[in-house]
Amino acid sequence: MSTPAPETPTKLQLLELLAAIGTAQWRDFATAAAHYGLTSTQAKVLAQLDGPLPMRGLATLLVCDASNVTGIVDRLEARDLVRREPDPADRRVKNVVATDAGRDVIRRVREEMQATHGALDTLGEDERATLYALLGRLRPGLEKNA
Repeated sequence: MSTPAPETPTKLQLLELLAAIGTAQWRDFATAAAHYGLTSTQAKVLAQLDGPLPMRGLATLLVCDASNVTGIVDRLEARDLVRREPDPADRRVKNVVATDAGRDVIRRVREEMQATHGALDTLGEDERATLYALLGRLRPGLEKNA
């Protein structure tokens, strides 16, 4: 006797599952960030800094006003986790750059996300590769309007 094929999920079911996973991952991220005295938004700023990023670009990524970013960056800079540098192409623009300490803290935050790591550990290598490929296909469409 064969097992019937699972019903194809609707877009709404997929959206609800993605939202639930995103919420759980964000909660795990915020919990790990708090262990290092960071708010989830401060940790998100550190996570975005693969290279220099203009203050206005950070505001866009955080979906907030540029004046809010100033306070966030001020607090991170006071802890020596980021620094401001003039943009070489336009010295009126200030770029935010993670310091070595900032990169170390965000690395440790990511390593400490136990719920997320535990969930991913339930997947085999092939499943992780498939999930990575599928999420990679979704990402450009979700980011193009950001």
